[in-house]
Amino acid sequence: MNRRRRIYEGKAKTLYEGPEPGTLIQFFKDDVTAFNTKKHEIFDGKGVLNNRISEYVFDNLNRIGIPTHFIKRMNMREQLIKEVEMIPLEIVVRNIAAGQMIQHLGVKEGTVLPRSIIEFYYKNNALNDPLVSEEHITAFGWASPSEIDDMMALIIRVNDFLSGLFWGIGIQLVDFKIECGRLFEGDLMRIIVADEISPDSCRLWDIKTKRKMDKDCFRENLGGMIENYCEVAFRLGIINQKETQRATGPILVKSDQ
Repeated sequence: MNRRRRIYEGKAKTLYEGPEPGTLIQFFKDDVTAFNTKKHEIFDGKGVLNNRISEYVFDNLNRIGIPTHFIKRMNMREQLIKEVEMIPLEIVVRNIAAGQMIQHLGVKEGTVLPRSIIEFYYKNNALNDPLVSEEHITAFGWASPSEIDDMMALIIRVNDFLSGLFWGIGIQLVDFKIECGRLFEGDLMRIIVADEISPDSCRLWDIKTKRKMDKDCFRENLGGMIENYCEVAFRLGIINQKETQRATGPILVKSDQ
C-alpha cells in the first residue's frame, strides 16, 4: 500500500494510481461520517461490505449497458476502476420523502413521491455541499447542458434498475446519491457513473417493517449498522446466512476469487 502513489483521499475511500495508464485503485475504508464529518467513527468490516455490494451493483450496471468506472474487484477492499474527470456534483434521486426533504419542505417521512425527484448538490465540504440548480451548474461551468442531459438519462436508468433490484429482495429504495465523471477515450468523451453505490450512499428500508438498513442507523443513533449492511449483502446473495451473524472484520464476506 505504501509503495503506491495516493491520488485522493475522501471520507470513505482512498484512490491510488493504478497498474495501467487510465486506471486507479479504489480502496474502501472503515470510516463512517455524517453531518459533513462532524460525526465520525470506524466500524470494522464496513469497507469490505461496501466494496462487495458496490462491486455487485456496478457489475450489473455494466452488464445492462449503463457505463460505469468499475473494471473489477481486486481483493476484499479494493477495486480497479477507470480514471475519470469527476464532475463536482452529487446527484440525489428521491423516491420517498426522507432526510433533507422532510427537514426543508416539511413533508412527512415515508411519503411516496408522485414521481422521482432528481437534485444536484455542489460537492464542496467547506460549503456543506449546497443544493444547486441547473442554472448554477452551467453558469459556473461545472457541466454543460448536454452533460446534464446525459447525467439525467443515466441516473433515471440507474434508479429504475436499483428500485427493481432492491424491491426483489424485500427492500425499498428510498433515495440514493451518485456521482458522474468524464471518461476520455482518444478524441471521444462520454459521461459515466462513478464513485460507489452501497448502503453508505442509499437509503434502504425493509418493505414490511420499514426498518432502516443504511447509514441512517449511524446518523440517527439507531444501532445495528453493520448488521443491517450484512443483511443487505445477504439478501443480494453476496454473503451467506451464517456469516451475517458476525459483526466485525473481513471474514464477513466470502471471496469468489
